[in-house]
Amino acid sequence: MATPVMTAAFGDAALVAHALAFEAALGDAQAAEGLIEADVAAAIGQACGSIVIDPAALAEEVALAGTLAIPLVVRLRGVLDGAAAQALHRGATSQDLADVVMMRQVRAGAGLLLADADRIVAALSRHARAQAATPAIGRTLLQDAIPIGFGLRIAQWCAGIADAAAGVRDAVAGHAAVQLGGAAGTRAGHGGRGAAVAARMATALGLADAPPWHARRGGVAAIGAAVAILTGACGKMARDVALLAQAGIGETREPAAAGRGGSSAMAHKRNPTGCQVALSAAARAPGLVAGLLAGLPAEEERGLGGWQAEAPLIADLFLIASGALEAMAAVAEGLEIDPAAIAHNLAAAGQGDDIGESVAIVAALIDRTNLDRG
Repeated sequence: MATPVMTAAFGDAALVAHALAFEAALGDAQAAEGLIEADVAAAIGQACGSIVIDPAALAEEVALAGTLAIPLVVRLRGVLDGAAAQALHRGATSQDLADVVMMRQVRAGAGLLLADADRIVAALSRHARAQAATPAIGRTLLQDAIPIGFGLRIAQWCAGIADAAAGVRDAVAGHAAVQLGGAAGTRAGHGGRGAAVAARMATALGLADAPPWHARRGGVAAIGAAVAILTGACGKMARDVALLAQAGIGETREPAAAGRGGSSAMAHKRNPTGCQVALSAAARAPGLVAGLLAGLPAEEERGLGGWQAEAPLIADLFLIASGALEAMAAVAEGLEIDPAAIAHNLAAAGQGDDIGESVAIVAALIDRTNLDRG
């Protein structure tokens, strides 16, 4: 289950737009470095901005060619004249374009995930502070333990999600970089100006500047793993909320909404559907990351089959994460906490009401979380 905005970020229209942006940025950078004429770059940019491409038809050609770049470049050359047609895609290779497209999608997708993570952290911070001193029974190994401040449990959810969001932010900042290596990663064909061309492209495309990284796939795996950890952190919150919402416990509930959480067979039920979305995503994410890790032993200067599998895996990770974070943002913002049920369960456990240093720990966790976000 994915959000519409994330689906669009990884959709066909966005993919084609990013690919065209790559070719336009390449031409502009080469012109700025004196490698092609300015009017040639302008013609390439104009073609990239005006060409109309049917994604379905292009997909068939991509399947035949084995890469997006080949049919895309053929189409662009078909609308360009002489010098511009010859200059198009000069010094670049198919993997350069594919990696840049993926990293631009990653940048866009990360912004969407982090916005929902911020919503969750803000809402959980409020709940944690409000419930910091509320005595509740703690549970270890799914059994009653000793009392805790109810807000401490919430603060741990909050800190876990905030830490994971910071991990995504760092992974994207460190690894969502421009890729321009050319046929074998040497930047041949740029007259010694390849690094300058790449730097200009990075700025234009909103990516970090970097030497060619096409043969090193650890950055892609790091981004995917970070997104999976964030999904799992949402799953931790979802698991606890679902457990606390069980009949006979009833300490928390998801927010009520028309048509939400019902049962087709049992009208009395109020199912934790937001938690279900997050837990489903958390169950899928590790397998997707395993696919990225499998691509790390890439062959020499360009691997066969490994990096080609990455883009769909990355897309799936971002798509399921978007559903999980949006669902848990709604849960966090509307979380219903039942003080009477909390007090009843504490009394039934018969373990007193000493919550130790819960209040101080809540403050430390939330203060650190908000400092990191600020």
